[in-house]
Formats: sequence, structure tokens, C-alpha cells
Amino acid sequence: MPVCTLVEIEYQLRPWRDGFAALMSDIRAGRLEVHVPDAGEVARAAALVEQYADLPFGLVDASVLACVERLRETKLATLDRRHFSVVRPAHIGHLELLPD
Repeated sequence: MPVCTLVEIEYQLRPWRDGFAALMSDIRAGRLEVHVPDAGEVARAAALVEQYADLPFGLVDASVLACVERLRETKLATLDRRHFSVVRPAHIGHLELLPD
């Protein structure tokens, strides 16, 4: 997961007392990886923000899509089906969004 997603994830997990602590535990245990985007991915994210400005599609979402493209992933776990069902990764026609 791109590092900038941690802020949004922490916010979403606030209703669950130990939710964020459990996420941090998974990161420490190596079950999840925090990715720091390089300059190319940041540039791609900026281009995606511009491309999808009408959604709005912000930096966090664009960073996720840039990471998906870098990994050539076809699936994405997200609560934001509205935006990610519209965007088109460079390597495939559409993402399979999870959960179904």
C-alpha cells in the first residue's frame, strides 16, 4: 500500500478501537508492505489527478492506481468503488474490485 494511504486508513478505522493497531501489527509482521513511491510514480499520480479531475480523484487514489500499474496488478481491495470502477489503469482495461 502506498504510504500516503495510511492517513485515510487510520481515519476509516477510528470507529474500531484496535483497528489501526492491528494494521500496524500486520505491517510490522510483514503481512502488508508500505510502499514509498519513487519520483516516476509521483509524476504518474500527478498526471492521474489531472486526468481524472472531474471525479474528483485525489493524490491518495492516484497513488494507489500508480502503484497498481507499477505492480501490474489486476485486483484492488477498496471501499471506493465509485472512483476505481471508472479509472483505467495503463496495463489493463479495468480493475477487479474487491470485495465483490
